[in-house]
Amino acid sequence: MSVNIIGEIVWVLGIIAWYIIRYPFERRGRRVPVASSRRSVSERVALAAALAGLAIVPAFYVATGIPKAADHSLPLWAVVIGAAIFCLAMWVFRRTHKQLGRNWSITLEIRQKHELICAGPYAHVRHPMYTSFLLMGLAQAFLLPNWVAGLAGIVGFAVLFFLRVDKEERMMLDVFGPQYRAYMDKTKRIIPYLY
Repeated sequence: MSVNIIGEIVWVLGIIAWYIIRYPFERRGRRVPVASSRRSVSERVALAAALAGLAIVPAFYVATGIPKAADHSLPLWAVVIGAAIFCLAMWVFRRTHKQLGRNWSITLEIRQKHELICAGPYAHVRHPMYTSFLLMGLAQAFLLPNWVAGLAGIVGFAVLFFLRVDKEERMMLDVFGPQYRAYMDKTKRIIPYLY
């Protein structure tokens, strides 16, 4: 089995793990009433870009090999690094969902009895879910032997992050006010101690 195929298999297994982690929280989330929603066209664009970059484009490549012109060979060290980063992404992703519990939502929503979470991964960064998506995008770049499919995850993450994070923070400031402002002063956005 070639290193390229191993990289693709690791990516597929990572996406399966992502879905297995997300599914029960998505099901539970539907049962918790929404107190307020800030859904918008730009949010739908951001979520679509993330889905396209982190799932659709790479899945299409893995299934079809298109675009072949952007293929390259993976060294074994890249697959090892990519697998390690994907494992870290799933660990952060799972811990984030677990910490949020009933507060979790895929869109910009405040749930009834919503609480400000500042523990677990939220003690280090304000948006660990975005951290996990950034890590997934980086892992994808190491695991897929195609420049287009490999880098699509980073592009999808960037669109999601830059279209959405400011709106999310404004929403949290509107709901939690000075408490969230104090939390912002103590934490970085997605990379502990850096940004």
